[in-house]
Amino acid sequence: MRIRITFSKTEAMRFTGHLDLYSTLERTMRRAGLPLAYSQGYNPHPKLTLAAALPLGFTSRGEMADFWLKEDMPLAEVESALRAALAPGVELHQIEVVDPLAPKLQVQVHSADYEVTLLEAAADLAQRVADLLAAESLPRQKVRKRKVRTYDLRALIETVEVMEADDAGKQRLHMRLAAREGETGRPDEILKALEIDPLVARYHRVELNFAETQESG
Repeated sequence: MRIRITFSKTEAMRFTGHLDLYSTLERTMRRAGLPLAYSQGYNPHPKLTLAAALPLGFTSRGEMADFWLKEDMPLAEVESALRAALAPGVELHQIEVVDPLAPKLQVQVHSADYEVTLLEAAADLAQRVADLLAAESLPRQKVRKRKVRTYDLRALIETVEVMEADDAGKQRLHMRLAAREGETGRPDEILKALEIDPLVARYHRVELNFAETQESG
């Protein structure tokens, strides 16, 4: 039985990284007493996958994860057990049964929406965004496993828009960035391209967007 949950990572877990979030969900399912299905091999672990990694320091309200049970259960019982075992900082929004043969969750994600709140005012923000979107390319380099890779940040940007200020008068941006395997746009990199210090901002992933081939049951 393959089950998909949609959940939030709130302020209480903002400084929890991707691997720790995975471990938190795993412990939640164990506390819930669910009959988890395990992988094969020398080091079996619960069959649990997250749709997309969320960087340290980010909050979200549209995270998704799939997990498998070795036996069928009424979905209402699964939901009740999970809600009773949830860790502080995780809020469960939706739970559904998914076709076991549907594509992996990770390969169905093609983009993600973010809301970015600037803690310090940025002059001429709308013009900076317009200049960014007008650029034909934004070549960048990243180091991974001691290897330098060149990539085009512009190709990872679908939209960047100036939003209304929040209740405290802080400037905000909405971004839709690529989130495919090997092609992931990060909002902090967008701020760097806008010549804004990425350390003086708060990042919130609003939604994961899926390819039209997503299947659920």
